[in-house]
Amino acid sequence: MAPRRVPPRFPGSRLAHLRALQRDPLNLGLELARHGPIVTFPLLGLTFYVLNDPALIDEVLVKRHHDFAKDTFTRRLSDFLGEGLLTGEGEPWKRQRRLIQPAFHRRRIAGYAAVMSRLAAEHVERWGDGEVLDVHHAMMELTLAIVGETLFGADVEAATPAVSEAIELVMARYAGDPITVLLPLWVPLPGNRRLRAAVARLDEVLLGMIRARREEGRADDDLLALLLAAEDEDGTRMDERQIRDECATLFLAGHETTALTLSYALFLLAQRPDVQDRLAVEVDALGERPAGLDDLPRLVACEQVIKESLRLYPPAWSIGRGALREVEVGGYTLPKGAQVALFQWALHRDPERFPDPEAFRPERWTPEFERALPRHAFVPFGGGPRICIGNVFAMTEAVLVLAAIVRRFRVALAQPPHLDLTPSITLRPTHGVRLAVARRPRSEAGEGAS
Repeated sequence: MAPRRVPPRFPGSRLAHLRALQRDPLNLGLELARHGPIVTFPLLGLTFYVLNDPALIDEVLVKRHHDFAKDTFTRRLSDFLGEGLLTGEGEPWKRQRRLIQPAFHRRRIAGYAAVMSRLAAEHVERWGDGEVLDVHHAMMELTLAIVGETLFGADVEAATPAVSEAIELVMARYAGDPITVLLPLWVPLPGNRRLRAAVARLDEVLLGMIRARREEGRADDDLLALLLAAEDEDGTRMDERQIRDECATLFLAGHETTALTLSYALFLLAQRPDVQDRLAVEVDALGERPAGLDDLPRLVACEQVIKESLRLYPPAWSIGRGALREVEVGGYTLPKGAQVALFQWALHRDPERFPDPEAFRPERWTPEFERALPRHAFVPFGGGPRICIGNVFAMTEAVLVLAAIVRRFRVALAQPPHLDLTPSITLRPTHGVRLAVARRPRSEAGEGAS
């Protein structure tokens, strides 16, 4: 038998690795990428196999996806998300994915698009000319309203405190010591007690919404109605807890990532007035009506800005998998239980595929450029069977909300031209994103359209 090939090891002790991860995970990802297409990274009692090559990522996420499940750290999310799409595995996950997929078909998204544009217009109309905003906070409020109305047919403003509190505590847990993340939620630490209480308050909101809909018997055309009506082949339906888990996953994950994408896009645009002008001309060409799904092919520059923002500041900055059995990847043998990781933060900064990688260059996203990219060189939504189910929903929302903003406002920095970032479950701005917003004069629209 041929000897098993073992990937090269990242230099340093386990303690040094832990300190590097605690100190600056994003820079660590870049250092790991410089050590080749695959490198081992011992941490605590685990060994991570970090992938830095799109071909190897394709093997794990697509070709050999059946040999992998979610990694140990992602599985800890089940403590508060339950067994929803993000954390579920095996046949139960496949069943849930089949049941939920119709909510994200193009026909449904066409209806959602009108709601996205309307809520975005209503939201930004409340901004004051010359006001300084934390646009991350503003975008979180807007995207929560959008996910509430489009997927659950409800005004969730009353639920905002419970959702926001749960999100903040979950993110704080994952931005801390990785040892804490590995501890079960029942361990009586102060942070765990606060998080359990926040999840209990969130459950009150979600279960109240589910029970109210059941009692009303409304035949709405939204995700909640679909979940309540869905049946297995044997006629059994999802129980209340299963529906709660899916609702929690979409509430907590479904609006957070889009809010971050928009926050980073606006931060980058604030430093490029020329790109803002280009977007304004594009949006003005649609006339006074709100943009809809059919307008997306005409919002090319808006889409380019969103893609470049996802490249530079991917909200999902890392992906993990765990090997279910011994498996070969790229000619290397990975043992059962191996933790596989890829860092989009580093992958999206590969200078061979993204020239001048630190520069904000939305114009790079031409059809020719995208066709030349290897599959899984750009993975803001993951890949393979477990690609984010809401990726089209999220891109549609981000483009339409951005169009609604640039139609009405210009943005400028009200902070230094850099961001302090906190890598948690998502990549968050540590101190928000402070921008000054100035209303665009009506005359600009006429000039742009001409």
